[in-house]
This record gives sequence, C-alpha cells and structure tokens, in this order.
Amino acid sequence: MTNTDESDFAQARPKDGEKFATLVKEQRPAWDCEVFAVKDGEFPEDIQAFDGAMITGSPASVHDDAVWVSRLFDLIREMDAAQLPVFGACFGHQAIALALGGAVGRNPEGWVHGFALTDSVGALPFGDRPAQVGLYASHIEQVTELPEGAEVVASGPGCRVGGYLKGRHIFTTQYHPEMKDDFIADLVEFTADYVGEEVTAAARESLKNTADRDVFGRQIVQFFEWARDGKSF
Repeated sequence: MTNTDESDFAQARPKDGEKFATLVKEQRPAWDCEVFAVKDGEFPEDIQAFDGAMITGSPASVHDDAVWVSRLFDLIREMDAAQLPVFGACFGHQAIALALGGAVGRNPEGWVHGFALTDSVGALPFGDRPAQVGLYASHIEQVTELPEGAEVVASGPGCRVGGYLKGRHIFTTQYHPEMKDDFIADLVEFTADYVGEEVTAAARESLKNTADRDVFGRQIVQFFEWARDGKSF
C-alpha cells in the first residue's frame, strides 16, 4: 500500500490495501492477502514467501525523494529478478516502470479524472477481454517510456501506455480498478479545489458511466494464475 493520504476523507473510507484485497477476493474468495503499508516503512521480510504482489495507487509521485520510495524500487527490482508475479495500478504502474529503467512524466493534456474508456492493445496471453474497458482514473503523471522487455497492452485518453505486460510476471494499469462507484464520486468532490473547476466538471459528467470493475478484476486474477502457470495458491 503506497497511498499517503491520511486526511479525514481517507480515514472515513476503506484503505487501499482493503480495496485491492476486496477486488481480488470478489473473484477468488479463498485467496489470502496481507497488507504492507510501505509508505510507512512496512515491508515484507521475505517477498518470496508470497505467490505474488500488488502495488497500489497513491497521491505521492514516483519522483518523490522519500526513503520508502527508493526501498520500494529496490523491492520491485528484486521481484523482477526473481520473476515474482506483480500487478501495479497507477502509482504502482509508474513505480515499476521507473524502477526497471523506464520513464514517467507529466501528461501534457493535464488531469485524467473520473471515468476513462481504455482501449485494449493486442491480445493478452491470459483470459479474455473486450476491445474497450471502462475504468476510473485520477492522475496527471504517466509512463512515457517502457522498461526494456515490456509491451503496451492498453491505452487511454492522452495516455499511450495505459497498461503494460513484461514477461510472464508483470502486469499493470495506469487506472484504478479498485475504486467503486461511490468512492470515485466522493473523490471527485473532495479533490475539486485541488484539480480545478474545469477538470471537476468534466469528471462529474464522465461519471454518468460506470467502470467495468468485474471485467478488470477477472483480468488481475487470471494474470496471477497464468503467471503461476497452474501452480496452486
């Protein structure tokens, strides 16, 4: 869990660790998830004790000069070298790219906030997916250069690298599959002063659409199953 928001808004709602655990357990109720608040310096003693890992989103930037960010980059490189299955969303998607030699920069078109319709690029080697998937978003930074060996598997508004796959062990999205409809609606109002009136108005209008939570939740668990190559969890 990388989310650094400790506001009253965040305290009144489930934390990201719980959100991601709920997302995968909706698809695979028997799976166990353990949460490490890496933003507070809580890291697993032995990442190899786990079948896989997920890295959440955060209002922090992957360019922040913080000890926990550099420690997370070291852990990402360790997991990549060991080919441990890893899924990253938003900050996690960007952190994996930057840690492995890619680049992250500001979206020249500004904020992507609210509902976003993403385009699938090519075929995934696991499961089935529609040509377009609706997901919730809240970002102004994005991956601008892929790590070596990674390939784009999704793109979104103003975002060529909306998701990528590296080998058989890394799968990412720039978006927020863990967010539910009520949360993104509340978030749009909470961040209104921060992102500005124009961005907020567009986000409100976009929320006439709802995200394909179930569709993307299946993609995540199918990725872990494919990455494990049939090994039991």
